[in-house]
Amino acid sequence: MDSPPFPGWVIRSLRLFATAHLLGVLGQAALAGLFVTGDVDMLTWHRNNAGVTHVLLYLQLGAAIGLWRPGRGPLWPAGASAGLVTLETAQVALGQDRVVALHFPLGMAIFGLSAVLCAWTWRGLRTAAA
Repeated sequence: MDSPPFPGWVIRSLRLFATAHLLGVLGQAALAGLFVTGDVDMLTWHRNNAGVTHVLLYLQLGAAIGLWRPGRGPLWPAGASAGLVTLETAQVALGQDRVVALHFPLGMAIFGLSAVLCAWTWRGLRTAAA
């Protein structure tokens, strides 16, 4: 039986931050929905959660880089996380400028990409034997 290739600490870090980031993105959608249905106080929560979610994404990026080096794993999760950083940065700018015609669909794309990456961390990775 082949031993799994990646150190456990790398996988646990990536799973933790990818899952936390995905929950933050889901929270963004819920807060946006509450705001557009009339609860204007949710806009402040939406803005604050965006900051926390963006920080979680940078931690995810760091963990994905750790998977690649020193974990000797694939590079694409780091590339995907860096792509999400770019998309979320654009998302923040669109939200601040109130360009909702682009802000809403980009948010859906960010959610989809984050969900796929998070699912991969749970289903596509195995930890190395201790």
